[in-house]
Amino acid sequence: MDPQPTDLPIEYRCETAPVPYRTALAQMEARNAAIRAGDAAELVWLLEHPPVYTAGTSAAAAELLDPRFEVVEARRGGRYTYHGPGQRIGYVLLDLTRRGRDIRCFVHGLEQWVIDTLAGFGVESWAVDGRVGIWCHDIDGREAKIGAIGVRVRRWVTMHGFSVNLDPDLSHFTGIVPCGIEEFGVTSLARLGIDISPQEWDEALIARAPDFLNRLAGETGCKV
Repeated sequence: MDPQPTDLPIEYRCETAPVPYRTALAQMEARNAAIRAGDAAELVWLLEHPPVYTAGTSAAAAELLDPRFEVVEARRGGRYTYHGPGQRIGYVLLDLTRRGRDIRCFVHGLEQWVIDTLAGFGVESWAVDGRVGIWCHDIDGREAKIGAIGVRVRRWVTMHGFSVNLDPDLSHFTGIVPCGIEEFGVTSLARLGIDISPQEWDEALIARAPDFLNRLAGETGCKV
């Protein structure tokens, strides 16, 4: 008999201290298995990592330019990504058997969740077909990446999620070709002149979670 999905409400966990990437990855994998077994609630986990480069399943060796930090195989989709202090991560572990079994809708839902949250702080941002991430105009008017998306789905339970640059050291991104895209830069809310604490970001994001979940349920539509 297949495990039955738990009826527990989604857990929202907000960390105040950095969590090592390998520790978070192990906990995510364990929670993913527990959700699949019907033994744990779904989870939205908001946190930061010490400096680390993570390699997705499509990462190319030539895009690791300067491995000045630990490099970890993340076992998610995508290429190389930097995580570090000042960048807020959202790990989203949901059971898609309860939410439409539509991976594209899930990814677009994540993008829109971040876009809507950024809009609440006065930042216009967008997703671009064929170019992974969340984009906005930098201080020089050029398009730049302010957030990254990378997911994995195991037996319809999601892992990983998104990151948003609040106030990281942007020079740390120069050790890689972020997400394999060379022609665009990376920016942050701080670079755009917007000072937001992790707590403020988390509260704003969680406040918009119902819209994200309704989108997955088809109640507000899903861009595909």
